Amino acid sequence: MNLLVLFHSSTGHVETLANAIARGCESQGVEPLLRNPPALDGRETSQLAVTKDELRNCSGLALGSPTRFGQMATPLKAFFETTSDLWISGDMIDKPAAVFGASSSLHGGNEALLLGMALPLLHHGMLVTGVPYTDPGLAQDRGGVTPYGPSLVENGTGHPHPHEIESAQALGRRLATLIKALA
Repeated sequence: MNLLVLFHSSTGHVETLANAIARGCESQGVEPLLRNPPALDGRETSQLAVTKDELRNCSGLALGSPTRFGQMATPLKAFFETTSDLWISGDMIDKPAAVFGASSSLHGGNEALLLGMALPLLHHGMLVTGVPYTDPGLAQDRGGVTPYGPSLVENGTGHPHPHEIESAQALGRRLATLIKALA
């Protein structure tokens, strides 16, 4: 059983959340598989590029992106545009999934980003989960935790708020629990 944590990160903020999700998942005995989408410009990334076989064979998916005008980064969108064969075959149906993201400012489009990233997952028949209101991060008046998924708002210090990281770890634990329950 594994959780594919597929993300694009240009400044390291989304990668910070991806690593927190991976730690939460791992704490529940599910192997995290950290991957980036294939680069469009040929540049190397800090993680390995995902393959469609890894997506097909994952037990669950956490999808993360920085917000680009309220939308996911182009490399992720381009990768999902190549997955019609998985959609037709139904290979992703009933796998748990979640989304996460980051922006450089408050009101930077995180909620629009998260809702938009959920659309291809829903088309694939995945079971998309969010952040329940029992998560203390939703009661904070700063940062980026939303019911649609954990997010991070770069707060000028270069460091995320602790509740943003805690929410991401909790999502990793939640996805691992769902993966095991559905296995």
